[in-house]
Amino acid sequence: MFLTTDDRQFGFWALRRSGESNIGIANRFGISRQAVSRALLLMNRKVEDTLRGMADANQITVEKINPEKGVLLGRSVPFQTTAIVFVTKKSGVQVWYEHEGDCGTCPRYTECCELLWDYAAELGVRIGKTADPTTMADELFRNVKAMV
Repeated sequence: MFLTTDDRQFGFWALRRSGESNIGIANRFGISRQAVSRALLLMNRKVEDTLRGMADANQITVEKINPEKGVLLGRSVPFQTTAIVFVTKKSGVQVWYEHEGDCGTCPRYTECCELLWDYAAELGVRIGKTADPTTMADELFRNVKAMV
């Protein structure tokens, strides 16, 4: 299932994930709390379906899932490592595999750093400043696992 991150329902979902209450979202958009609740229930289903679909496509067995936070924790069957599927407003649905990378030589170094910083900011999670994306990811996903 495709998850669009630029529609109104996703905006409600992202606000709720960041800690905004349903009534706060309703007041912000001038709609009823019930309309927000219905939209969020629908988005939870869409997010869960998307997370599970991505896990299936990447051969990840599901251990825990939290559609309200937009995260799925699992284990990659082919890579035999922890895998995390998550939703970000900026980057959409992403998969991160726990690994020890040689980040200094990787051509995606900057992309990984930006992805991790953006996701941490969306969740309101503080991570230490480091030049190593693997270390950043370990710290970030340790915090994410505690949320799920």
